[in-house]
Amino acid sequence: MKNPNHHAIHITKDKCIGCVHCMSACPTRAIRISGGKARIIDQLCIDCAECLRVCPHEAVHSHTTSFAALEAFDYKVAIPSTVIYGQFGPTVVPNEILSALRRVGFDEVYDLSSICELNCAATEEYLNEHPSPRPYITSTCPVVVRIIQRRYPSLCAQILPIEPPREIAAKILRTILPKALGIPAEKIGIIHITPCPAKIVSINSPATLAKSYLDGAMSISDIFPQILKALRKSEEDALMRHLFPETLFSGIGMGWPLSGGETRGLKSHRAVAVSGIRDTMRVLDEVEGGLLQDIDLLECTVCPDGCVGGPLGVENRFLAKSRVLELVSAAGEHAVVDQKDVSRLYHRNFLSFDHPVTPVESRPLDADPGEAIRKAQRREAIFAGLPMKDCGICGAPDCRTLADDIVRGYARLEDCPFLGKEKR
Repeated sequence: MKNPNHHAIHITKDKCIGCVHCMSACPTRAIRISGGKARIIDQLCIDCAECLRVCPHEAVHSHTTSFAALEAFDYKVAIPSTVIYGQFGPTVVPNEILSALRRVGFDEVYDLSSICELNCAATEEYLNEHPSPRPYITSTCPVVVRIIQRRYPSLCAQILPIEPPREIAAKILRTILPKALGIPAEKIGIIHITPCPAKIVSINSPATLAKSYLDGAMSISDIFPQILKALRKSEEDALMRHLFPETLFSGIGMGWPLSGGETRGLKSHRAVAVSGIRDTMRVLDEVEGGLLQDIDLLECTVCPDGCVGGPLGVENRFLAKSRVLELVSAAGEHAVVDQKDVSRLYHRNFLSFDHPVTPVESRPLDADPGEAIRKAQRREAIFAGLPMKDCGICGAPDCRTLADDIVRGYARLEDCPFLGKEKR
């Protein structure tokens, strides 16, 4: 059963000193400081990992799939994000990384770049057939989907109903591997390797599928040391330098981890790419207000510079971005996916959502509508009497949130250090 409040981001209380860095960075006001420790309000968290980025004490961590969990499967498949190709510098080519992943314990490793290109071609077909509404919004970033469900529910219908490459790749493997290997489907474990903690949330509680085709997500930072160890130079690896040519990897797909990578392959549609949680929310504000209707497709990623800026990567994102651009240039811009195959899968709805994205209800002030109205009026009266300093000393990120917490019974007026006794 899906759990809409499942989260990958957690706070280690022993390490937290209540410094408010995470609370100040949270774009959905999901963090409070209570008793000198940070806590996350599950109903408000979207797993954007901004708190993980800014915590100076390593008190915020992400739950992802462990190596031990792989023992449950007889056959293990890795689908690494193409971000991984930018983590090792210019002397290591993609095929060496895929080979190293096999050495660390995976029976098969599936390159995602061609599926990224397939997704782009399917998007082109969808946009050709569906002239409205505009703009459509890509679903690759699970945080964007979650924030639309919660803060921009009217935009759920504008989410492009094509599954992201990680799910398409897993679905293809789920279709062919059991027959090819003679192994029951439940004994085949398909793991996504990712720089993004929200991917594990989208697997455990998918917004558009009855059940994810993936069995888990492992962070690049967790598996990075094992890959480094496995990157031993051998005759096989030396040969792989000559096997990384344009015919094996898609240059269009290789650029997907960069902001603008999803839309770069579109031939006849106007697209805009935006990255970073704050800029993404600003643009979604505009779309909700009826603007940007001259744009066909909007690519939003909450990580800076796109997935290459994910918090569970290892390499400096600027260096990783440079390396990915080198690989895109080396692979070239020609297509490696047959358009006829794309059309066949597209028209069979093989690439489509199981069901549309639906809004997630916001937290009501009270189950009784009349009482909720009275509480809303009280909240506005409390807010009007607060000092508007938004200092965070009270344990809430700003005065408006404190007023909301007081009405809900989570805080007291006395928590504000700037109110005199008479006002309190």
